[in-house]
Amino acid sequence: MDKYLDQESIDSLHKALRYAPVVLLASWLVYQRYLSSFAGLPGPYWATLSRTWLAYHSYKGDLHTIMMQWHEKYGRVIRIGPSEVSISDLASIKTIYGAGSKFRKSDWYSVWQGRRKFDLFPERDEAVHGAQRRLVSRPYAMSALKELEPYVDNAIRVFFNKLDTMEREKQVIDMGNWVQLYAFDTIGEVTFSERFGFMDAGTDDGAFQQIQDALISAAWIGQMPWLYRLHEYLSPIIGPRLGIASRHGSLRQFAAREVAARQDRGSDRPDILGKLFAVHNEKPDEFDYEALVSMASSNIMAGSDSTAISIRAIIYYMLKNPDSKRKLVEEVDEFWRQGKLSDPVTLAEAEKMPYLQASMYEALRLHPAVGMTLPRVVPKGGCEIDGRYYPAGSVVGVNPWVVHRIKEVYGQDANVFRPERWMKEENGEMHISWMEMSK
Repeated sequence: MDKYLDQESIDSLHKALRYAPVVLLASWLVYQRYLSSFAGLPGPYWATLSRTWLAYHSYKGDLHTIMMQWHEKYGRVIRIGPSEVSISDLASIKTIYGAGSKFRKSDWYSVWQGRRKFDLFPERDEAVHGAQRRLVSRPYAMSALKELEPYVDNAIRVFFNKLDTMEREKQVIDMGNWVQLYAFDTIGEVTFSERFGFMDAGTDDGAFQQIQDALISAAWIGQMPWLYRLHEYLSPIIGPRLGIASRHGSLRQFAAREVAARQDRGSDRPDILGKLFAVHNEKPDEFDYEALVSMASSNIMAGSDSTAISIRAIIYYMLKNPDSKRKLVEEVDEFWRQGKLSDPVTLAEAEKMPYLQASMYEALRLHPAVGMTLPRVVPKGGCEIDGRYYPAGSVVGVNPWVVHRIKEVYGQDANVFRPERWMKEENGEMHISWMEMSK
């Protein structure tokens, strides 16, 4: 009898174990939907259960438009993951991203960093990030960058000459592509004292596609970083299969070759690399050669892409809005007639052109280079944001595409390109909502 009961118990245990995964999954789903601290927040159904939809829209490249639609539908705070929210609130920007904030970067950034020890954008340890930033602050200070303006002018002249030649020859000009060729060559001028020659050739060497693949890959893989870790584990067997691998592989190798070439030929004029070498020579232990190459790689990848995006946005909105274009042309003509402009126009001169400045702000407001929330982790002890408490470990963020369209700040025509909104009496809130990636 005891033997029979023992066998019966074993059979029951087997049955229970068979259904245990289903029970656990069901319990987890019920908790996420109805019992978690995020259960009462509005948002799309699938966001309560998985980050898969975030990965999907990040890969598809429409996350910025989806987020705008959802905030329009659900309000200021929406749940975009099992324990992640997107917030459309001005005060939240300072709370989450402001100087001295204890909100650290989420695991999304780990994919961008890979195994790099020195990498400003994805570094999640604030103490390390602060130390790294202090090391390279001088080369990237505005005063240092202004010294490089004559070399930006070199690239501008080549760009304009190419456009003039193509116009005379009645060629169709792909401005989107040429803007990126220009941006890339400009980075070469200011970083390595030499253009990459992309404008001269009228094409790139495959770098644009590598950068595009890396950015898309990091954006969606970052939503599920365990996939990246699995890829890293298997890559010795299967090889690199993710686009982000190029950021740590071929793109870094490209930067390393450019650093070595610049080191071999030297330079009789200032450039960013020369200033980075000065830091390396002064503090070789804190800023070693690998760190120097990492900074050069970041210049190439982030600098060229964000610059191209911004210039394209300005051109696009000018062409889409003939009245604004007319006003800008009139301002340029008037400043030129008064002898207030050089050829090329200097930074100091451009800063005194109100309609140009307003047009730039407005284009970048409507089309910021970043279309994601730049997620941060709520620190120990939790935090109240926009009147709601979030427990420690929660992930929060503000999407520039969303916050740049807050109607309470920009007016009911927030979705309309209207540079004049920046020319009225200074509106502090408009500038508060101007998000930066400096952290």
